[in-house]
Amino acid sequence: MRIVFMGTPDFAVPSLQKLIDSKHEICAVFTQPDKPKGRGYVLTPPPVKELALKHGLPVHQPASLKTEEAYSLISTYKPDMIIVVAYGKILPESLLQLPAYGCVNVHGSLLPKYRGAAPIQWAVINGEPESGVTTMRMAKGLDTGDILLMERTPIAENETAGELFDRLALMGADLLLKTVAGLEAGCITPVPQTGDSCYAAQLSKEDSEIDWFRPAREIHNQIRGLNPWPIASTKWHGKKLKVYRSVLLHSSSMAKPGTAVDDNGLVVACGDHQALKLLEVQFEGGKRMQATDFLRGHPFENKIQLGE
Repeated sequence: MRIVFMGTPDFAVPSLQKLIDSKHEICAVFTQPDKPKGRGYVLTPPPVKELALKHGLPVHQPASLKTEEAYSLISTYKPDMIIVVAYGKILPESLLQLPAYGCVNVHGSLLPKYRGAAPIQWAVINGEPESGVTTMRMAKGLDTGDILLMERTPIAENETAGELFDRLALMGADLLLKTVAGLEAGCITPVPQTGDSCYAAQLSKEDSEIDWFRPAREIHNQIRGLNPWPIASTKWHGKKLKVYRSVLLHSSSMAKPGTAVDDNGLVVACGDHQALKLLEVQFEGGKRMQATDFLRGHPFENKIQLGE
């Protein structure tokens, strides 16, 4: 089968690699334009572009797909199927109707829940017990197309969004190959999405600040869901303290929310009179480290108030 692949970040890399290793022909790869990164703002190619070039595949990085030029370019490849994995651009209806087997998308959630840009992060932030990947036939709406295949997986209590992201990327790649084979064989019946839906908006740095008056589990989920970006944070003597990992202690604390004590680690009281232990932190201007190592360099007597 002739396939045009569209994807950009790390999440799409396993899917492209699986297709490269399969019997199918990847006739072209479309990805987002290179972007400046780091302190030096060095122009950096997306991970999908790096993999495609490594395998000698044609790569295109149009600013938009909603032009006659883009449609004409894709048409010249005569794709049987267009596969989209975290591409970051909306396909116009003309492209959705172009390939004989349609346009297939791999999405990192159990649709119709968590449509949108950050489904994995919000599933963790909201404390969902499970997540998964869905392949769907793309339609005009945002992540509203008919479901082709779906696979579920539990979310561990201390699993971060980054860890779940990596697992779902691999699951999505395997599910994609099953989907392509099933569509080619004509043995998959698309199923319309039903049930409650919700939108997973893109995260921002404004989501980072920890409110210690919230329940311990909600704060723990926030810390997990914002790792690896934008990272939950609080204040330590007026300076930012990023929090990468934590664990629920399942013990009561009658201290004021945000009160921290050194109890073989940084233990903080939360709004529901439960305690949360911070495991990995980064102080403003410093390096990421274990909380026990941080406390050795920032000792205090009795207790300290975080968030102030």
